[in-house]
Amino acid sequence: MSATGAGPGPGAPDHEVLVIGAGFSGIGTAVGLLRAGVDDFLVLDEQDDVGGSWHANRYPGVAVDISAFSYSFAFEPHPGWSRAFPPGAELKAYADHCVDRFGLRSRLRLNSRVVRAGYHESAHLWEVALADGTTLTARFVVCATGWLTRPKTPELAGLDRFAGPVVHTARWDSSLDLRGRRVAVVGTGASSVQLVPEIAPLVERLDVYQRTPTWVFPKPDLPVPAAVRDVFARAPWTQRAVRLATDTATELSFVIAMIHYRRFPFLVRGGEAFSRLYLRQQVRGDRELMEALAPSYRLGCKRPSFGKGYWRAFTRDNVRLVTDPISRITEGGVRTADGTERAADVLVLATGFHVLDNLPPFPLFGQGGRELGEFWASERFQTYEGSSVKGFPNLWFIVGPYSFTGGSWFGMIDYQVTHLLRVIGEARRRGATQAVVRPERHDASFAKVLRRQRDTVFADADCRGTNSYYFDRHGDAPAVRPSSTYEAAWRARSFDLDDYRYERVRDGGTAAPSTTAPSTTASDAAPRNTAAPSTAPRNTAAPDTAAPADGHPEGARHATA
Repeated sequence: MSATGAGPGPGAPDHEVLVIGAGFSGIGTAVGLLRAGVDDFLVLDEQDDVGGSWHANRYPGVAVDISAFSYSFAFEPHPGWSRAFPPGAELKAYADHCVDRFGLRSRLRLNSRVVRAGYHESAHLWEVALADGTTLTARFVVCATGWLTRPKTPELAGLDRFAGPVVHTARWDSSLDLRGRRVAVVGTGASSVQLVPEIAPLVERLDVYQRTPTWVFPKPDLPVPAAVRDVFARAPWTQRAVRLATDTATELSFVIAMIHYRRFPFLVRGGEAFSRLYLRQQVRGDRELMEALAPSYRLGCKRPSFGKGYWRAFTRDNVRLVTDPISRITEGGVRTADGTERAADVLVLATGFHVLDNLPPFPLFGQGGRELGEFWASERFQTYEGSSVKGFPNLWFIVGPYSFTGGSWFGMIDYQVTHLLRVIGEARRRGATQAVVRPERHDASFAKVLRRQRDTVFADADCRGTNSYYFDRHGDAPAVRPSSTYEAAWRARSFDLDDYRYERVRDGGTAAPSTTAPSTTASDAAPRNTAAPSTAPRNTAAPDTAAPADGHPEGARHATA
């Protein structure tokens, strides 16, 4: 497939929009397109069902680690959560519900892995190649693949020689029985925080190998009584009120504290003190264990976790924390740098995912045949408003460099969808077939992000050497957008539509500037009814407000990260 020039001629593409990914990002994009009157789209996913990480991650204890009242679409609240932090199966069911509620099944193409995409400049079309040899064309492409799609396998000598089962938490074998067995868990990130207390009572012995400690906070995982669920169903405003409270807590505890660290350092230090107090209570004052489990870096340098019994699990007689580096995996266990070999029957890799090194998730060629991964590797990760990239027309990311504020995952989906729908709507209004961000506006957006990073916790020297997926090889932290969720939502609704250049393809495949006049105001959303379903706060306060967000951290801080 040619990256430019040769390829499909001018004319109708297979679809107006291709959405790549059928997790919550893809579902939110699809619903936004429908509500905007964009009917000709297809959603691709390499898995055999919808739900993204919530379909793939099925390890014991998998659950959302942000309140479910925040972890849902504002346009489709779910009053039936069984707990404040429901298990992964309920999140998967919620994804299925949203797909069925909005009639998306007929617009899905599952078991379809994208292996390459190239932009044809003469036709203003994207050509997307699938692993089965199929090629699809589209005017616009939305990359909604998320972060937690490619499990990271550690480079451990001898790993392939281990005699027993080796399983990654993201590829859990549901037939694996751990009862009465000796289990070694490598990793102490979000998945491990959920897995360890779940399996500790079942196994004969559990060795947990830690490279970097994790900041952990108590998870108030209370059941939601049936009477409360009934109130939520009958009076939705009550659930919105609860959501406002959980959103506020999320925004204050991460976004304001981490992004405005230089102005409010006491918020981070207060969080650290609270976590240490929780640690002391969990390990019952065991000083040696406290020192081993307590992080030595600033809160926020790595993603913190909410745990339910994680630290306490290490006080069990059958659980050991191992902090010596692993030197190699043997046929019968794990050998550490001090020469000690600990026997194991099962090896569990709770080692997370490739995040920044999985962007883009497949080779992606833009104008002039330049590949996006190569561009980011040589020029640093950069985007315009966390959404689009200069030289890559008709393409937007839901989760890309500087997309996620760290506060609201579903709020991020909303403001990213709002952004792309405004541009698609404006292109339609002008009769344009191409929209590409102007280089000078793109560069100004990136420069602003870099300036703001200086005030964040990520600029703190304590963050060095933390093995955090927030950072790239340049020392930047492109996994987090240095702004409040409210500001990001405000920007999505108000950026100047003329920050993009619009052109239309002529007969014969040549391009011409759009002759339709630009919108009368910079903040006009594209044509009526093209606004995305609002999951972000409706408050359009000026930038840098501390108003609560409308979603949850992470991208998922669900299952594993």
